[in-house]
Amino acid sequence: MDPLPRISVVIPIRNEERFIGQTIKYLQAQDYPTDRFEIIVVDGESDDRTVSIVEEIAANDNRVKLCSNPKRLSSAARNVGARNATGDIVTYVDGHTYIDNDQLLKSIAAILEEKDVRVLSRPQFLETPENDEFQRAVALARRSKVGHGLDSTIYNEKDEYVNPTSSGATYMKDVFEEVGYFDEDFDACEDVDFNFRVAKAGYQSFTSMKLAVYYYPRDSISGLFHQMKRYGQGRFRLARKHPETLGLGTLIPFFFTVGVPFAAVMSAIHPVFNLLFMLAVVPYLLMIGASSVIVAAENGWGYLPMLPLIYVTIHVGLGWGFLIELVTHYTGKGVPTQ
Repeated sequence: MDPLPRISVVIPIRNEERFIGQTIKYLQAQDYPTDRFEIIVVDGESDDRTVSIVEEIAANDNRVKLCSNPKRLSSAARNVGARNATGDIVTYVDGHTYIDNDQLLKSIAAILEEKDVRVLSRPQFLETPENDEFQRAVALARRSKVGHGLDSTIYNEKDEYVNPTSSGATYMKDVFEEVGYFDEDFDACEDVDFNFRVAKAGYQSFTSMKLAVYYYPRDSISGLFHQMKRYGQGRFRLARKHPETLGLGTLIPFFFTVGVPFAAVMSAIHPVFNLLFMLAVVPYLLMIGASSVIVAAENGWGYLPMLPLIYVTIHVGLGWGFLIELVTHYTGKGVPTQ
């Protein structure tokens, strides 16, 4: 019987002292031959206890390796991990991940062989056992169509072949030889850019609930806003590099973020802008209101007061990040980010 393939699990991190120890424990507990997988933690010069925590774990487990990422960018960390990987398979896991089963690595190996693919996507849910009420509301909002990309497969619960662009996370190592590595001009959406190139190279992906992992959602409005702003910046860079990726899901938050304040200011100059303002705001409020009611009706009315604010934070954060990159690109000057 052929041995199971060797798997390299790459964890790009910076300042993850709260979660990294537990994330590594989930991986150490995998039901997979101990000599057939490694855990490569790539640290972007953390200034908390992250490095010391990983070093303590690595001192007692030779499967755990710590690499440095002086560029600090998540894209650079992914590349450091891939280049140092000794496995036949490279899979990426965030530093703040909850894994609820010990068969993840076996499922990766089995599905790659059974489905005859070289790339795997996976569901990446936000429902963890430790979520507080606000985080549960964020998870519900992000899983809804109004709170996430229209064409994303990150929350797909079906086992099926998919385009890898939005949710690719596991690769046979030779994929990097053909497609190249992650673009280090990105510090968000670098995975989408890479997966888009993977798809253009002709690779199909497969997603399955057996591959699902769970990320911890942001626990405050400010944290959620800054996360979405970063995603918005990444989306502009992605669209600049691959114009065909620019769709309504990206443009709507941008036009809303720019258009509503503009129409509000201009309405003081000419009444026609009052109509434009109402045409922008009323349908939007109806949309997030309807989505909030539907989500709350299905999951608990206690979430209803939080959901509209969470939706607005998601959309304005994405739009503001896109605007920042747009202005920076065409003027060479940034705009205030706080």
